[in-house]
Amino acid sequence: MTRVKEEIISELDDLPPQTYTEVLDFIRFLKSQCRKAAPDTALVSEPALRKDWLRPEEEEAWSNL
Repeated sequence: MTRVKEEIISELDDLPPQTYTEVLDFIRFLKSQCRKAAPDTALVSEPALRKDWLRPEEEEAWSNL
């Protein structure tokens, strides 16, 4: 286990049980943000990469597949 994970668990152990639901909600929120970030990054990078994709050298490299 990493040191940070151990610290998180230690902090959780110090919280009153009635806050566990809120902590769980926050963890789920963070996870959902991580899932959303990956596709957004791919979409944002597409216009920049399109210039490279449309080069004749790229067309030639992929033509045999």
